[in-house]
Amino acid sequence: MSHASTRPADTRKSAPPNPNVIVAVLAFAGIVVSLMQTLVIPIVPKLPALLNAPATDTAWAVTATLLAAAVATPIAGRLGDMYGKRRMLLTSLAMLTIGSVLVALSDSLTPMVIGRVLQGLSAGVIPLGLSIMRDEMPADRLASSTALMSASLGIGAALGLPIAAFVADNFDWHVLFWASAALGAIALVTVLALVPESKVRTGGRFDLIGGLGLAGGLVCLLLAISKGGDWGWTSGTTLGLFAAAVVIIVIWGLLELRTAQPLVDLRTTARPQVLFTNLAGLAFGFSLFAMQLIVPQLLQLPRQTGYGLGEDLLTVGLVLAPQGLIVMVAAPLSSKISQTRGPKLTLMIGALIVAAGYALNIVMMSEIWQLVLVSCVIGTGIGFAYGALPMLIMGAVPVSETGSANAFNTLMRSIGTSIASAASGVILAQMTTDFAGHALPSENSFKVIMAIGCAAALIALLLASFLPRQRQGSTTLGAPSKTAAETAAQKA
Repeated sequence: MSHASTRPADTRKSAPPNPNVIVAVLAFAGIVVSLMQTLVIPIVPKLPALLNAPATDTAWAVTATLLAAAVATPIAGRLGDMYGKRRMLLTSLAMLTIGSVLVALSDSLTPMVIGRVLQGLSAGVIPLGLSIMRDEMPADRLASSTALMSASLGIGAALGLPIAAFVADNFDWHVLFWASAALGAIALVTVLALVPESKVRTGGRFDLIGGLGLAGGLVCLLLAISKGGDWGWTSGTTLGLFAAAVVIIVIWGLLELRTAQPLVDLRTTARPQVLFTNLAGLAFGFSLFAMQLIVPQLLQLPRQTGYGLGEDLLTVGLVLAPQGLIVMVAAPLSSKISQTRGPKLTLMIGALIVAAGYALNIVMMSEIWQLVLVSCVIGTGIGFAYGALPMLIMGAVPVSETGSANAFNTLMRSIGTSIASAASGVILAQMTTDFAGHALPSENSFKVIMAIGCAAALIALLLASFLPRQRQGSTTLGAPSKTAAETAAQKA
């Protein structure tokens, strides 16, 4: 009798929201966060005058966000697994909104950098969104949902540049950050209203030592990579940071192996499917950013060089914008292949397409339409790959570790992006040509970067080939008729 009386109330309480709504809200949140990557690019050259500070100091408006995102991503993922993914998602979006307001109110360097740090702390939104989808989506919707969520990283980055360039050219620069604050607030409210909290939690105590160790190692590594070109790659500061990163990460790894509830379960990370997927993610992170770095420079170099196209930043954004749309279109196709043939094949197809795009770019870089075509080809490959990566990760880890595992894969992509930035910077600085008394990157420097981007994609293809075989039609995520949240609820 008691069971009968409580059942209707339980049914109403546990009635799942519309999956389409959850996917739309989470993907929107992912796009808003990824916009932060390119939002500041149009005003970077103007920041010394806008903030009355030297260029070496204003560069921290970019570096601070990179470091904060690297530290926040794995920590947010683990806290989401422990205390609730939706709760951490809301916290991340709150950091984005508060940081955007702080930058919008700033006219000096210190509040600008603090605000950009807070924006970087929102980087965990995409892996948290992926984890919520695993908990809430029916198995037959999971591949398409996670593909779109993962692709939001490329969509936001591609669409952010033309929007930001237009706003920066026509309005006060503060408008950029008021707009990002408004978007962050909208994302926060819609998540609060429409996305349920998952019942899948691990509980336990947060690994504070592991968090501090990983944060210290990542800050040393990424600071050396991002600032090594300015400080000198053989300077004591750069080499000292690299050495400190190695020592800290080794000690951190040894401690994590001895911790009962580690921040990152290194034994799970060492599984072949997780290990090779993370390494492939690093290679794809490199390939994605190499394209976003060389196309803007090619477009903006003077036509008199013989290979530059002499365009403004708004044109650069418009050339790259179709790539974001292509990534979005490729996501559902990626999910169909993953569902029928497995995400391993999808990842390999993506790697081949990206490699072909860079190879094409080596011989097609003299016209705007050629760069649009190449960026769309590479965007297609990125869409395939970014749709497959989370499926491979979630197919190899327990439901209780979804957040931290997805976050670690996202972190690997970010490290790949940072390495691409540093390597490309060295090549462009070393391979130069004289133009009107100024040293500019030579045509061959761009071709070398394209060749490296192609090689990175081929390395990702090789790594993907080592992934375990999967049965056709299997998503490897469990029973097709239940979500992870429903399974956890039944066990409770």
